[in-house]
Amino acid sequence: MSETKLWIALTSDCGRNAEEMAIPLKGLPVGVKIGLELFVKDGPSIVETFRGIGFPVFLDLKFHDIPYTVAGAVKAACQQGPELINVHASGGRAMMEAAAEACSSTTRIIAVTVLTSMDTSDLKLLCSTGSPLSVVGNLARAAMESGLHGVVCSPLEAASVRAETSPEFLIVTPGVRPSGSAAMDQKRVMTPAEAIRAGATSLVVGRPVTDDPDPASAAGRILEEIERAHS
Repeated sequence: MSETKLWIALTSDCGRNAEEMAIPLKGLPVGVKIGLELFVKDGPSIVETFRGIGFPVFLDLKFHDIPYTVAGAVKAACQQGPELINVHASGGRAMMEAAAEACSSTTRIIAVTVLTSMDTSDLKLLCSTGSPLSVVGNLARAAMESGLHGVVCSPLEAASVRAETSPEFLIVTPGVRPSGSAAMDQKRVMTPAEAIRAGATSLVVGRPVTDDPDPASAAGRILEEIERAHS
């Protein structure tokens, strides 16, 4: 299975219809990330719509429940044919193991470690005394040992995760902002090149592309930066 290097995060406030916004991206080697907001608004048919256009889909619903419920949700999600789906690693090993077992052979499942909008003060609210770096490392190891294909983490933790996991383990990094872009509500960010050099296998970028008057050009610049980082 080929790896999508850039996922464009779509929401209902892209500034235009999400499908209309994504059409100019057709033909570029990018996928679309469909999260809770867009999925709740438009329903499962949104996955079929974008797959029909020709985009790989990352179904970003972050399942987090008891193992039985998450296994059922994963099985249902896989029937829609996404390339990637995810769960919250904080749901525990039994939940991640159930999710891995329920996942189809054509979909890969990854675990969200610590949201990129969170920092050490937020983790304290969850009764964690560790830093994001240490917490992400622990959750990444648990995800790999549970049979998942990879993790979602901030680019600041990518190098640490890469050092502790297998070469084929996926590291998907949101919190990526092209040079000159505002961090917005993300607290742990890097540029695309920095994230790739740190060990990320693919990047998630939303508003720097979807808010641009020319989303294809904005995505193209990020893809060029990814290629330069690989060379």
